[in-house]
Amino acid sequence: MDSTQLALITLLTPLATAAVIAVFLRKAGALASYLSTAAAAVVAVTSLMLAYQGHRFDASAEWFTFGEFTLTLGIKFDDLAALMLTIVGVVGFCVHLFSLGYMKDDGYRARFFGGLSIFMFSMIGIVLADNLFMMFVFWELVGFSSYLLINHYCLKQSAADASKKAFIVNRVGDFGFLIGILLCYWNYGTVDLNELPVVIAGGAMMSIWVPLFLFCGAMGKSAQMPLHIWLPDAMEGPTPVSALIHAATMVAAGIYMLCRIEILMVADALNVIMWIGTATALYAALCAIVQSDIKKVLAYSTLSQLGYMVAAFGLGSLVVEHDGHETLIAAGVGAAMFHLTTHAFFKALLFLGSGSVIHGCHHEQNIFKMGGLSKKMPITFLTMTIGVLAIAGLPFLSGFYSKDSILHLAQEKNSIVFGILVFTAVLTSFYMVRMWRITFFGEARSDEAKQAHEGGFTMTLPLIVLAVLSIVGGYTDHHGHGLIYDGAFAEVWSNIPHATGASVFIMSLAILGIGAGLAFALYKPGTSDGLATKVPAAFIGLTALKESFDKAYNYYVTKVQDRFAMLLNFLEQILLAGLIIRGLAGVVGLFGLGARALHVGSLHAYVYWFLLGAVLLWGFAGGLF
Repeated sequence: MDSTQLALITLLTPLATAAVIAVFLRKAGALASYLSTAAAAVVAVTSLMLAYQGHRFDASAEWFTFGEFTLTLGIKFDDLAALMLTIVGVVGFCVHLFSLGYMKDDGYRARFFGGLSIFMFSMIGIVLADNLFMMFVFWELVGFSSYLLINHYCLKQSAADASKKAFIVNRVGDFGFLIGILLCYWNYGTVDLNELPVVIAGGAMMSIWVPLFLFCGAMGKSAQMPLHIWLPDAMEGPTPVSALIHAATMVAAGIYMLCRIEILMVADALNVIMWIGTATALYAALCAIVQSDIKKVLAYSTLSQLGYMVAAFGLGSLVVEHDGHETLIAAGVGAAMFHLTTHAFFKALLFLGSGSVIHGCHHEQNIFKMGGLSKKMPITFLTMTIGVLAIAGLPFLSGFYSKDSILHLAQEKNSIVFGILVFTAVLTSFYMVRMWRITFFGEARSDEAKQAHEGGFTMTLPLIVLAVLSIVGGYTDHHGHGLIYDGAFAEVWSNIPHATGASVFIMSLAILGIGAGLAFALYKPGTSDGLATKVPAAFIGLTALKESFDKAYNYYVTKVQDRFAMLLNFLEQILLAGLIIRGLAGVVGLFGLGARALHVGSLHAYVYWFLLGAVLLWGFAGGLF
C-alpha cells in the first residue's frame, strides 16, 4: 500500500463509518459507538504511519473544468500536514475512547458518534487539502458537523441557541474567507498551494486584501475578536465535543490555514493579525477570571491560547544565528504550530478532566459547588494538575517550551506585544490555579460533590495518555528531534525560535509564582468568589467586560438586524408579492378575460378571426406594417 492509498483510507474511513451509522445504526447506540471508536483508532494508526514513515508527497486529480478554470481534488502531505494529522488522529481517538464511558447512558449516542465521525472526516479533509477551494469545502463541513455536535442536547433551548450562534458567526467569517479565495484566484491566477509559491517567486504583485480576507475565516473558526462570541456558548455541547472541537482540532483549523498561506502574507497584514491575536489573548484571560462554570473557564482559556497562536503567527519571520551563520526562519509559523501542538495535548486533557469531574459529580458544572475531589477522584486530580501546570508554563512541561518560544519571538519583534503576552501568561496561571484549587480542595460543597466518583477505564486511560503527552510533548531541539518527534516534522520544528539561558527559567517561574500566589491569596475553597468579596469593583468590571460583546451583538440583532428584516419583509409583501406578482397576475387576468370573450361558440366567428390573423401575419411578413 502506497502513501496516497493510506491517506485516502485515513480520510474516508470516518466518512464510511458516519454513513453506516446514519443508515443502519441510528437505534443501535452501543454498536455505533464501538464502530466510530474503531474508525478513530484506524485514523490514529494510519496518521502515525503517514507521519513517521518520512514520505512526503503530493497527489491530485481533476474534478471539473470550466473554460480556463480547472478545479482539482488533491492531497498535499508535507511536514505541516503530518503534524496536524497526527494531532487530529491521536486526540480524536482519545476523545472517542473517553466518550464510550461519558455518553454510555445517553439515548442518542448513535447520533453523537455519527457526528464525531463526520467531524473527523471534515477535519482530515482540511489538513490534506492541496488547494483553497477544496479546503473551503471541508471548512464548511466542519462547521456543519460542529453545529450537529453542539446541538446534541437539542431539547435544551440553550443548546439550540448556542449551535445557531456558532453556525451564524462562523458563516460571517467564512464569507470573508470565500471572498479571499476569489481574490486570490483573481490576483494570482491559482489557489493551488503548490503553485502559489511559484507564482509569487515569479514576481506577482502582492496584495494586502487577499491575506486579510482569508484571515476572516481564521477569525471565525479560531474565535478571534470580534468573532469570538460563539465559543463560550458552545460549551452547551457534551464535554467530549468541547475537547475535540474547541480545544484541539476545529479551533486550530484557523491557525493551520494561516500557516498554509504564509507565503501570501505581507507586513501590513501580519501587523493586523498580530494585534488581533494579542487583544484576544488578553481579553479572554480577563474574562476567564470571573467564570464559575468549569467548562467556560476552559473555553475562555482556549480563546486566550488561540490568541497567543495568532499573535505568534503575526509576529512573522526572525533572523537567528546558528553555528555562526545567520538564517531567516518562519518563526511565526514555527511558534504558532508548536503551541498548537502542546495546547492540543494539555487542553484536551483539561477538557476531558473537566468531563470526568462533571460526570463524577452527576453533571454539576459550578466549581463553587464542588470541592474535596482530590481524594474522591485521584486519577482525575493528578492528570488535571499536570494539565494546569503545563498551561501555566512550569519548566520542563510541554507548555513551558511552546509558550516560551512565543514570548521569545515577541521580545525580539515587538516589546509592547511581549509585555501584554507576559501579563496574559500571569493571568493564565492565576485563573487556572483558581479553578484547580476551588474544584479539588476543601470540603465537598454539594450533595453531587459528596457522591463524586472516578470514571471507568475508558474515561481514565485517555487522561493518562494525554497527561504523558503534556509532559513530554514539548521537548525538541533545533533540528526537530525530541522525545516523541524524532525529526518527523523537522520542516516545521526547525522554524521554532528557541531562547536559552537561566533567564528563561527565571521568567517562567516568576510568571507561574505570581499568578499562583495571587490565586492562593484571593481564593479559598468555598461557596463564594474571593474576588467578588475582596475586590468587588474588579469583579464587577471584569463581568461587565465579559458581557459587553454579547450585549453589543444582542443590541445589533434586536435593534438593527431584526428591524431591517421586518422592513425587507414589508417591502416584499407590498412590492414583490403585492405590486409585481399580484399586479402582473391581474394584468394577465384581464387579457385572459378578453380572450375568453372571443370564445362565442360560433364557427363563423372563428373563421373571421382566422382570416383577420392571416391578413395581419401576411402584412407583417411583407413589411406593410
